[in-house]
Amino acid sequence: MHVVDLVKIEGDGDFPCPQCGVVISPEDESESTYVIKAVKMKKGEQLEELTIKCNNCGSAIHITGFKF
Repeated sequence: MHVVDLVKIEGDGDFPCPQCGVVISPEDESESTYVIKAVKMKKGEQLEELTIKCNNCGSAIHITGFKF
């Protein structure tokens, strides 16, 4: 299991899979590189964490650091 903190990455939210290096982009709506497995919300309906699975290597990745 890997954790990616969006606060610590540069750019528009793209990041490499920590296991295999394939680029995961929030713009990929086709689910060709990843699949959303779980969504965790904060009070007030704000996104707190996403859990995704890399379709290339199968790694579970927890994405945190969402800012609104």
